[in-house]
Amino acid sequence: MQFQGTADYIADKDLLVAVNAAIQLERPLLVKGEPGTGKTELARQIASALGLQLIEWNVKSTTKAQQGLYEYDAVSRLRDSQLGDARVNDVRNYIRQGKLWQAFTAPDKAVLLIDEIDKADIEFPNDLLQELDRMEFHVYETGETVRAKVRPVVIITSNNEKELPDAFLRRCFFHYIRFPDAETLARIVEVHHPGIKQELVRQALTRFYEIRETPGLRKRPSTSEALDWIRLLVSDDVDPADLGADIRTALPKLHGALLKNEQDVHLFERLAFMARRER
Repeated sequence: MQFQGTADYIADKDLLVAVNAAIQLERPLLVKGEPGTGKTELARQIASALGLQLIEWNVKSTTKAQQGLYEYDAVSRLRDSQLGDARVNDVRNYIRQGKLWQAFTAPDKAVLLIDEIDKADIEFPNDLLQELDRMEFHVYETGETVRAKVRPVVIITSNNEKELPDAFLRRCFFHYIRFPDAETLARIVEVHHPGIKQELVRQALTRFYEIRETPGLRKRPSTSEALDWIRLLVSDDVDPADLGADIRTALPKLHGALLKNEQDVHLFERLAFMARRER
């Protein structure tokens, strides 16, 4: 089972090596990188390319590790017992399977995506150590042990918002997705916008990287934001020559696709104002 990338996802050699190494070692693949660099999409493309079911667990700040295993609805069971419902006699009626349970009991190999693990509490990764290592967990309410029929391909993403525990990191194969260079990003643009004018791409990406490297920028635009911006440029039929203005003299065209907070907008306004004063 080898992942070779797809026509819709540009993956460099190092990323392909990381994916296939994790599959061979049967270890979770921990993927870090800036938001918008395709970490979540990677899991979807792996599932698509290998013909596997994708099971997504989107982690939030309030997510607990137990929710990935199962949840026991004791309140509903108590209510049903008060109403004399016959369902109360079987505790299984009140257990909801989590994403790990679904992945472990899938009839065939699946891809399990644990997305943005760094959003959760710091203890969240530690609470999953044994389950991800042994591929099994115990259900206390029924006394059963759920074991993986076929070990899933586990993809874990992180935006690097907080450090993950060393014990957790030891159990993962790690890869950092670097922000693509101009040549790679141009290939990504071509995938999303086949036949786009190359002069527009060249001017847009030159402008885009100038914006990313502007000193003092609080949030640098990501790959997904570059694609949104270029889509708008194509939709508005913007002349490539109009994108060649000095970055210090004007806000970028359709800048709302790239600049996502008022501090960065004010930064470019100040740069333009100062440049005009110097003339």
